[in-house]
Amino acid sequence: MNNRTYDIDIARNMRYNFIAKGGNIMAETTNLSIRIDKTIKSQAEKFFSEIGMSMSTAVNVFFRQTLRQGKIPFEISADANAYFNEANMKIIQESIRQLDEGKVVEKTIAELKAME
Repeated sequence: MNNRTYDIDIARNMRYNFIAKGGNIMAETTNLSIRIDKTIKSQAEKFFSEIGMSMSTAVNVFFRQTLRQGKIPFEISADANAYFNEANMKIIQESIRQLDEGKVVEKTIAELKAME
């Protein structure tokens, strides 16, 4: 059996299964109940809605990516104060160096806002 015949057989079988099951190709699903901060849930619902995704779809995407990658699909850090990471520390040190050299510009909050 060549690949083309095999592909056609798979397509026929999928079509048969689709029709035999009443046209529903969705996998069997189950409900998942989780506890989440009310504000976080609200913000997440708003965000996912803005990109055309339901919370259920977002959670499914997270689970599928976790299984596909074999890890949580983003970095999780135990660093309690991530602001002081290596990149930010370089910027802070450069700012201190400039301050020590007298390279300082003073601006009021109103002047800073006007620059936005």
